[in-house]
Amino acid sequence: MRTIYKICDAPAWREAELAGVYRGSADDSRDGFIHFSTAEQLAGTLARHYAGKTGLLLIAVDAEKLGPALRWEASRGDELFPHLYGELALGVVTGVREIATGADGSHSVPEFAP
Repeated sequence: MRTIYKICDAPAWREAELAGVYRGSADDSRDGFIHFSTAEQLAGTLARHYAGKTGLLLIAVDAEKLGPALRWEASRGDELFPHLYGELALGVVTGVREIATGADGSHSVPEFAP
């Protein structure tokens, strides 16, 4: 299983849990796909797009179960990032963890059990 990650505001994720599907953030809607990161990309994504933000969750997703709607596309520095063209069914989510925000606005990436 290859795991990819979505950073999400806690209230938006709670709405997704009630609806049974996550449709993405405002940025995702604007771009036409749901943004994900690999484990190696998380620190950079948090620093670039979420500095100082609190109330964030890290959603772990089984990438293999997303099928052809998942595309790996060049983004920051021509690095390939996972993008989901469609809704995220909650059945492919393998874990949810809180992201701690430090006093300086930086984040600690939570770990998931192997």
